[in-house]
Amino acid sequence: MTFEGGIHPADSGKVLTDNRPTLTPPVLERYQVLLCENVGKPPKPVVNVGDQVGKYQLIAAADGFVSANLHSPTSGKVVKIGDVPGPMGIPAPAIEIEADGEDASAETFPGLAGWRDADPKELVKRLADCGLVGMGGASFPTHVKLSPPPDKKVDTLILNGAECEPFLTADHRLMLERPRDVITGAEIMARILGVDDVNIGIEINKRDAIESLETLAEGTKVKIIPLMVRYPQGSEKHLIQAIAGREVPSGGLPADAGCVVQNVATAAACTDAVLRGLPLVERIVTVTGEIVCRPGNWKLKIGTPLLEALRLAGGVTEEPGKIIFGGPMMGFAQRSLEVPISKNTSGILLLTREEALRHRSTSCIRCGRCVQGCPMHLASCLLATAIENGRWDLALQNHVMDCIECGSCAYVCPAHRPLVQLMRSAKMELRKKR
Repeated sequence: MTFEGGIHPADSGKVLTDNRPTLTPPVLERYQVLLCENVGKPPKPVVNVGDQVGKYQLIAAADGFVSANLHSPTSGKVVKIGDVPGPMGIPAPAIEIEADGEDASAETFPGLAGWRDADPKELVKRLADCGLVGMGGASFPTHVKLSPPPDKKVDTLILNGAECEPFLTADHRLMLERPRDVITGAEIMARILGVDDVNIGIEINKRDAIESLETLAEGTKVKIIPLMVRYPQGSEKHLIQAIAGREVPSGGLPADAGCVVQNVATAAACTDAVLRGLPLVERIVTVTGEIVCRPGNWKLKIGTPLLEALRLAGGVTEEPGKIIFGGPMMGFAQRSLEVPISKNTSGILLLTREEALRHRSTSCIRCGRCVQGCPMHLASCLLATAIENGRWDLALQNHVMDCIECGSCAYVCPAHRPLVQLMRSAKMELRKKR
């Protein structure tokens, strides 16, 4: 099963880490927990400099409905509340915690063993209390996503286990090592939404994960759906097209097609929150690249500085040309080794200078490869021309706001045109004008 359009970038980079079991590192000396780790308003700090905190203790409370609680990743002392290097290249506010090395837990929430009979509102509140967000990259508050408006008739839940980005294997390892928690998390979300059509989409290059989940899904309402290896298979809209055979309308949301899409890592975190009462304070991160001494998967606490993650991987064999949070297609290059990871950091990728070399852009040769590869069926070459000439009206008329910034167009362009960067700049300009 798949969708129309898209591309197939080389995924040989996954071999570096797909057979590496997840490791848990020792507690670090300090953690810098970014405040803005969710779509919407950032939470407000509820601790002060000098306060002692325990692991899982609330340190910033959600500020409104579209916001998410933030909890301490370890026990220790709050030593700073201020700006640190942020993942988007500008300073970002954070709470810095000096760890005491004990990793002692504060009081957590009681487990809800009877969740199958619990009120869905109680389950949603638990997810909000535990600060869950989408862990596939979007970081949308989970309790909001599982509370569609009454006029949206949702009948299908889809879990994203595609992990179509080259090099990344964090979700793959999660599905192999915690399959029961992924299935249970899917059932909890289905209980909240009141749906019976529950699907987990996994690309067929992860046969072992498919087989592991299929065994545990027997006797449940959860179906495991093998998907063609195609990028961007993990996009919400394309998962819906591949699995449910529906199209999300232009400018619409998955709920407009009767679907809710969540990541498999979010499902496992959902199980932790409901069954064990544990807030979201750590996640699996793939640290990889040809120049990384020991590529692998680590369960890192939020607030772990990038430099410390690289030390865990043994350092590098040569000076990297680029360091990316996420995958090579949709990730963001980092300017500082002090940037901390957050709830949606699925990978840290180091490219060599040769791999990071940006080819000189030339004029469009009208080959049409970007049009053929665009999963949103946009005329990327024409949009780029309009954007370069400041014709925001033409860009809007030709649906630039439907671009999902997947990078497929730039990847296949023989002229090395910065197509996805142009789309992103146009969307930002149009949002400012609105």
